Amino acid sequence: MGDQAGPEPTVSVQRDLRLLEAAGAHPTGALSQQLAREAELPPAMAGEHLRTLAEDGYLRELDDGAYALPDQGPSPGTGPGPGPGIGAWTEHVRPLLTSLRDGLSAAAYLTLYDEGEIRVLQIVDSPRAPRVDLWVGFEDAGHATALGKSVLGGLDEEARANYLSRHPLADLTSHTITRREELIRELDAPPMAPLSMDREEYRRGTTCVAVRVYSGDRVGSLGISFRSDRMYRTSEVRAQLLSSALRVTRRLTIPD
Repeated sequence: MGDQAGPEPTVSVQRDLRLLEAAGAHPTGALSQQLAREAELPPAMAGEHLRTLAEDGYLRELDDGAYALPDQGPSPGTGPGPGPGIGAWTEHVRPLLTSLRDGLSAAAYLTLYDEGEIRVLQIVDSPRAPRVDLWVGFEDAGHATALGKSVLGGLDEEARANYLSRHPLADLTSHTITRREELIRELDAPPMAPLSMDREEYRRGTTCVAVRVYSGDRVGSLGISFRSDRMYRTSEVRAQLLSSALRVTRRLTIPD
């Protein structure tokens, strides 16, 4: 899994927000070139983002090729609030996890760092793509999972230190990293961006791959799990995870 890192999902969503802000200044719509200038983005990049925003329902493409905000809907950028409402709110992203599960024939997971803990918000599996047995609570296993390591890699130094001070690096399998220095080296190593992995660190016989997602300025992770004896092409897993992470981040940051 040594692919080179591309832009994180949050970078693309920041571009989306700039284009949405520009479109909001033109109630009757504006052409791609004008929105690109106002958002200070290259025309080709802006055009690609505008088309995706229109496909996902965040913009309307008018008959003359201009783009405008939808007629109704909440303002962008609010994201879900803390507490119990998160789970219900993230039902909006469940179809994206279902698509990821079906595309890779692997169970899909979504987490969010909330009030100092890595919380599992969604798991989408099936008989052909079963979820991993969560035999140890996720709050005690962030260091041993790709999902947890992806989140920890996205925290600032203070938040990460706070988390690690409250969560011992329990030895879950013979592959689990239990030395803090080794874990931090892995979290900060270039191959960790954008993908994180655990190879039987949480449960023997199971491998997990994850990538960071964001809800506004809050970090989370999107990942898959599969039997370690299954073979996947790295490029396929990387492409599908990054594409899904961008859409999940967009959905979490820019409400419908």
